[in-house]
Amino acid sequence: MSRYWHITDGAGRVEEVRGPGVVGEQPELKPGDSYQYTSGCPLSTPSGIMVGTYTMRNGRGEEFHIDIPAFSLDMPGK
Repeated sequence: MSRYWHITDGAGRVEEVRGPGVVGEQPELKPGDSYQYTSGCPLSTPSGIMVGTYTMRNGRGEEFHIDIPAFSLDMPGK
């Protein structure tokens, strides 16, 4: 349904991004399905970290959150 990202650049500056779906889509996944997408983020330094949450809805209409663990952002060649 939506996503939230907490992005910290190499200088410690924080940017928060919230919005519907992922890359503007809200895919419906059945058990065993997977979904992949490519996206970008604002980053004013060659590296940083990102952590976030996806908000999902199950078949009964109940919303739940999926925590996305922190991962590094690194500009290629830096």
